[in-house]
Amino acid sequence: MPTRAGDVWFKANMPTQAFEVAVVETLAARRPDLVPTLLAADLERGWMLQGDGGTRLREVLEGTGDFDVWMEILPLYAHLQMDVAADRDRLLAAGVPDRLLASLPGQFEEVLTDAESLETLTQEEGRRLAALAPRIEAECRELAEYALPETIQHDDLHDGQVFVRDGRFLFFDWGDACVSHPFYTLVVTLAVLAYRLELDHDAPELDRFRDAYLEPWTRFRPRSELEQAYPLAYRLGVLCRGLTWRSVVAVLPRPLRDDEADAVPERMRMLLEVYDAA
Repeated sequence: MPTRAGDVWFKANMPTQAFEVAVVETLAARRPDLVPTLLAADLERGWMLQGDGGTRLREVLEGTGDFDVWMEILPLYAHLQMDVAADRDRLLAAGVPDRLLASLPGQFEEVLTDAESLETLTQEEGRRLAALAPRIEAECRELAEYALPETIQHDDLHDGQVFVRDGRFLFFDWGDACVSHPFYTLVVTLAVLAYRLELDHDAPELDRFRDAYLEPWTRFRPRSELEQAYPLAYRLGVLCRGLTWRSVVAVLPRPLRDDEADAVPERMRMLLEVYDAA
């Protein structure tokens, strides 16, 4: 909406994502330099008003083709996650989805019993998926041993969710966010970078982006340990993304829900692929 002081943006979330307002309010309090200015918030209704974020990174990249800018963005995002770790309990109390390592195995078990969400899976895929449960539980325990702070995690961070304004990068659209292991973010970010750069999802050219993100976390663990933790987090992050889709699809009215019938099964197939490749 245009105003005399510049454009402002109004967002009204559907009820299951109303928690985004609490996320943005928390981020604006901790790191106002990394989000568009929060002008007003209605926590109960899930409404918020923000200042103009500037130009989307996607359009910037279309003009410059300089994807190395992510080498600057990813460390900023990592520091934001570290700063907001102190607000973890507050975010959970505000309804931000709990994808903590302690909760993930039980949530996976819930998916396995949700026939409607998995209706397009074959019986063989369902059997293989169920067989993963003990391994997922074990890997959650193993990843927890690294004692990295669980915190806010965007879960959909790509070039359409970052703005550039006055030389600053601003993170936007936290409607898919959750409280989880921080590294899960890279599942989507690296997938989109691979797509933009026309690379395979496991191309070594992507390693530098991963490394740029991991570097700030050496505050907690040596680099060698972070590199050991990353594959665990990546696999569990694929599951986290599937859980996000499940929560969204479950509340869609028909026929929209029918249009997304394969959204969760497709993520579960990805989960099988990453575990098969491990």
